[in-house]
Amino acid sequence: MAAMAVNSPSSHHFIKDGVASFHPNHRLCSISIQSSLLRSKNPMKKFSLSVNGTRTTRPEPTRYAGSEPVKACSHSFDVVIVGAGIIGLTIARQFLIGSDLSVAVIDKAVPCFGATGAGQGYIWMVHKNPESETWELTKRSHQLWKMLAETISEQGMDPLQVLGWKKTGSLLVGRTPEDSVMLRKRVRQLSEAGLTAQYLSSNELQSKEPDLFVGSDGAAAFLPDDCQLDAHRTVSYIEKVFLFYFLLLFLLSVNRSFAPEGRYAEFYHEPVTGLVRSATSGEVEAVQTSNNTLYGKAIVVAAGSWSRSLMHDLVRGTDIELDVLVKPRKGHLVVLENFNSLQLNHGLMEVGYVDYYQNATLATGQDDQGQALSVSMTATMDAMGNLVLGSSREFAGFSTEVDDSIILRIWERAGDYFPKLKNLSLQDFIENKKVRVGLRPYIDLHKVVSLLIAVPDGKPVIGHVPGCPLIATFLYKALGTAEMVVDMILGNPTHVDNSPFAAQGRCC
Repeated sequence: MAAMAVNSPSSHHFIKDGVASFHPNHRLCSISIQSSLLRSKNPMKKFSLSVNGTRTTRPEPTRYAGSEPVKACSHSFDVVIVGAGIIGLTIARQFLIGSDLSVAVIDKAVPCFGATGAGQGYIWMVHKNPESETWELTKRSHQLWKMLAETISEQGMDPLQVLGWKKTGSLLVGRTPEDSVMLRKRVRQLSEAGLTAQYLSSNELQSKEPDLFVGSDGAAAFLPDDCQLDAHRTVSYIEKVFLFYFLLLFLLSVNRSFAPEGRYAEFYHEPVTGLVRSATSGEVEAVQTSNNTLYGKAIVVAAGSWSRSLMHDLVRGTDIELDVLVKPRKGHLVVLENFNSLQLNHGLMEVGYVDYYQNATLATGQDDQGQALSVSMTATMDAMGNLVLGSSREFAGFSTEVDDSIILRIWERAGDYFPKLKNLSLQDFIENKKVRVGLRPYIDLHKVVSLLIAVPDGKPVIGHVPGCPLIATFLYKALGTAEMVVDMILGNPTHVDNSPFAAQGRCC
């Protein structure tokens, strides 16, 4: 919890949870903060922070993409992160807890506004392939999430309340003899990779999920250690962590001398308009927003589906050849609040969901609309007792409009697995129904170090490109991605080998 009093001469300046957010006319602000995040038995401590005026000493004639002059309102940080989804925020968190670097986060909206807030929040291994080159990062990220939940518990807090964390276990379910063969193989692979995995026959599955129907030929792969979280609660916690470490460094007086902007700042509701290049070296050195120019020694692009246009801006006018194939893929989820007509004990996903990812390809140059709609059953019960049903996948450009026909198809697909739903009309829940629509970057390849680009060969590209920022995507591997990015920038050994994903020869 954090309470604060703000004294600012500018109506354009605001403070959120003790974190300074900058606007063009700000000059000075004072922040008084009380925090219980230190979990100390001592009385809560107060302090005041003065933030000086904007920096105006940057050399001319630096220009940003589009050749317009850089705006006078500029700030300097060690790391500038574009995107306040779960990836961008966990990268910022990792820098703050693992280094003394200053960090700024930019977003055209607010945290959880994009794909992060529209996701289902499952942290599952059951549908992952141990033979894939993304496996080690997947496994590492899963481990880090569990370690975070354990740490929160050790600090006397409830991970369910803090993160929406639930160790529900996951079930990958099939209904045909062919599905059963695949599921047996999957269980064997996961077990050999060191996970606790169990094959369940139709009767065994029935005992775990009484309301689920898969027929006599059905079966499931069961991973009891899989978990899920609530994105909004998790992001809220991460933002409080920013305040915690800011306070800790201040109170212990171990932070180095930072720029007037401070160690951490948020620039929300500020769309990126370009990337600033040095007039002498030609390398990218800052991010231009609608209101500010943010200089950074490292620039991390974690903008999800919008990363493609930023990357194209990045290399425009240079000799770098970069073929970036990041496309938005639209998805729907149906949320039924306080739903008690169905018993759901675990997270569920049908085999068809995995089949889609194994078979889906998008050739270079193919139109965004070129792939047909796909709907597969996924079902979870969130921390608030809401039933979350999914999911759809389609290429529809950047549209996030709700399609009622897709909602109906999701409901009908869920009814194929849960007969109780066939006796209910979705219209009966109109007052308690919500729809989440988000755009996930295609291909969901989730790995980052210095550059992540989704490419047709199904692997991320990781490697240094002169003057390039970083790209990060997807909720699931957020902590592993953040750890890798920070280790690469700091020059530390990485926990996961990134050499198979070098950019050379694949996209540049």
